[in-house]
Amino acid sequence: MNLSHIALAAIPVLLSTSTQAATPEAWAAHDKTLLATCLQASQLKHPRAAGSPALFDDSIGYTALLLKGTYPQKFMNNRSGTELCLFQRSTQKAVITEWDGAMAAPKAKLP
Repeated sequence: MNLSHIALAAIPVLLSTSTQAATPEAWAAHDKTLLATCLQASQLKHPRAAGSPALFDDSIGYTALLLKGTYPQKFMNNRSGTELCLFQRSTQKAVITEWDGAMAAPKAKLP
């Protein structure tokens, strides 16, 4: 069997494993679910999206979204806060972490 026969035999395999891009409707549904899930998981009062989602590769399977709002605790005096929401696309679950200090300058230099 020569190389051209191998190449011809591979064409049906390549065609059957082609990937399809998500439709605009699918991305709109993803964004809607992402926002609703992240807002529900947030610990902030009156949370809202702060920017656009950051889509990680499918091998990672997460979308990140920054949220802004105010802290609900009375002693925080309605101080504004930022959270990072990591949304796992396969399970449609979100985890939240405080993100206030992430943008601050480091206090000590790293070695």
